[in-house]
Parts: sequence; structure tokens; C-alpha cells
Amino acid sequence: MTRLPRLKGKAVVRALERMGFAVARTRGSHVFMQHPDGRVTTVPVHGGETLGPGLLRAILRDVEHSIDQFSEFL
Repeated sequence: MTRLPRLKGKAVVRALERMGFAVARTRGSHVFMQHPDGRVTTVPVHGGETLGPGLLRAILRDVEHSIDQFSEFL
């Protein structure tokens, strides 16, 4: 299994936009993203803070993509 990259919230949001997700709304520092087929996820964008591996894994589970598939969009 490929190791999870260390990413900031903004980089994850940009990658999800390339995957077809759009920003549905924001609340504070959390960006709610939705795909036209109904998949949704929330990405925290806290300044320069890096997302933890567990949180990134949960986001990938929400969007139904593997680490390798996600890496193509970075």
C-alpha cells in the first residue's frame, strides 16, 4: 500500500475539484464539497496546518477513491 502524502487542506480541495467535486458551501474553516453523483466530504482548511493521515484516509473513503487514484490529481 502506498503511503499517504502529507497535504494541506487547500491542496486537497484543489485535487477534489480536479476530480469533479465542487464547493457546496463553507462554514468557518471547513469546506463542504459535493460531486454531481451525490458523494460528499468535508475538508478542514486551517491555515498552514497539515492534515493527519487518518483524516485524509477518511476523506478518501468518503469520495470512494484509493490513494493511488487520488495521487493522480495532485
